[in-house]
Amino acid sequence: MTSAAPLFGSRALGVLDELRVPYELEPGGSDGGVWEHLSAGSQSRALHWWSRAAAAEEGHYTVDGIPVWGQVAPERAVSEFAGTLAGRWAPSLAVLDAEGRRHSSVWRSADGGAILPFDPDELASNLRSERYRELQAPTGSAVKAAARRGYYALRPLMPRRLQIGLRRAFARVQARTEFPRWPVEPALHDLVGFVLSLAADAAGEPLPYLAPWPCGYEWALVLTHDVETASGRDAIERVRAVEESAGFRSSWNLVPERYSVDDELVRRLGEAGCEVGVHGLRHDGRDLESLKTLRRRLPEMRRWADRWGSVGFRAPATHRVWDWMPMLGFDYDSSYPDTDPFEPISGGCCSWLPFFNRDLVELPITLPQDHTVFVILRRDESLWLEKAEHLRRHGGLALLITHPDYMLADGPLRAYERLLDAYRDDASAWKALPRDVSAWWRRRAETSLVRTGSVWRALGPGADEASIVFVHPGEAEAATLAVGPVVAAAREG
Repeated sequence: MTSAAPLFGSRALGVLDELRVPYELEPGGSDGGVWEHLSAGSQSRALHWWSRAAAAEEGHYTVDGIPVWGQVAPERAVSEFAGTLAGRWAPSLAVLDAEGRRHSSVWRSADGGAILPFDPDELASNLRSERYRELQAPTGSAVKAAARRGYYALRPLMPRRLQIGLRRAFARVQARTEFPRWPVEPALHDLVGFVLSLAADAAGEPLPYLAPWPCGYEWALVLTHDVETASGRDAIERVRAVEESAGFRSSWNLVPERYSVDDELVRRLGEAGCEVGVHGLRHDGRDLESLKTLRRRLPEMRRWADRWGSVGFRAPATHRVWDWMPMLGFDYDSSYPDTDPFEPISGGCCSWLPFFNRDLVELPITLPQDHTVFVILRRDESLWLEKAEHLRRHGGLALLITHPDYMLADGPLRAYERLLDAYRDDASAWKALPRDVSAWWRRRAETSLVRTGSVWRALGPGADEASIVFVHPGEAEAATLAVGPVVAAAREG
């Protein structure tokens, strides 16, 4: 690789920072204008993007087939800006509105530069935080929240058979959701891969970033359990024995005030190399019903976390509120599915990699839950295997929830055993605990890439574990490029 001019940005670009792409901020930083840029010195080869500080029409769009949600500048604004730049610029990829009409375009220059009529960080944040749900139905969120509170108020009065019947009937409606698609929604990774490729064009040379996983692993397989009842607690050892025989360890999320949790159980799990997390306070669907309730319950949840040595949290029924989750005070949270239309809060963060919500690491749930697979959809482990294979190919995090409460029957337990057998000898998989993944993600975030001559190396707490990956100029027209295939195809020594 020949040495070229370093990349400079007028403003930090978070989607590149998360990949640990090396660039510097220009002296003085952004002037707060409408347009920002990333450049190696050539204006006509730079990556320009619409600043989220500037007002634009907000809604649902597609960029060459990639769904995006947020502000997109109109074509006229992009055309006027292109006229101020050096080089020859023209519309390239259409940005269509919800009705399929061209609203704007990604413009390209003859030298390989690009103009994005949106802020990639805003669009990525709107996916991860599920803000797209507000843009899908601005008035629907409050109605759904009220219906959810009503359901949880009535659920204790419903026979179990009625609960399951209602869930199965509603599943047929839920399965028809258009966004996020189920069981795979690649929108976020397609967007990030596209921006990464444009950044490589701006650099004019292969652009390095840090691979997602440490020590040469190509993907991660993480097993977690939500223990909802006393019967589930009593079934822990039976399920754990299946894992142990296949060489796996797992995390067990316990509910402190719904059933008794003996300190001896926590100790035994720790000695077996397992992890214990906090699964809410009472599993009654109320922990995050309001900020007042959360603040009232949080001290007790924190007390149990300290007693158990827990660093992770999962909300019962995967209830979640983006702005409140960092208030929990845990090292990581795992309450967001990547995509799941069948949970009480449908939707998902659209990510099959960990990410930060302020100082909290989010570990998305990326494999269908056992209750959904076996009880609601009445399927077998093929759903797990199909999604796991997708995540393996794309270098993702395959994080599974199972419940010992529902695994007592031989059918589900044998299906779980077959899943573990499929990957027990897979040396490409990092078979980690959630706390290990979170700790690595923090080390990775503090590790940077520096160049000495023509050689890139990692510097920081994750340097000895990190793998450096390259994306090459000229790949940006593959707008559906996902980060995983880039990792697989662009590795250099």
